[in-house]
Amino acid sequence: MALLITDECINCDVCEPECPNDAISAGDEIYIIDPNLCTECVGHYETSQCVEVCPVDCIPLDPDHKETKEQLMAKYEALVVG
Repeated sequence: MALLITDECINCDVCEPECPNDAISAGDEIYIIDPNLCTECVGHYETSQCVEVCPVDCIPLDPDHKETKEQLMAKYEALVVG
């Protein structure tokens, strides 16, 4: 699954630079995650880096973008190899 930033986001700016796929960007009111770029850090790290640094715990799995670890790895490979 891709991750999702909820409206509990306080715009603290710590998640965006942690994303190795540049999937996080500033939205109109809160940060947003592009599900086409989010691999939950599969291929880069053991854990999702944005979740690790978020001080308010507002980055859950996105139920609208369910993916297996294999699918996330394939997405990672497509993004890295291009």
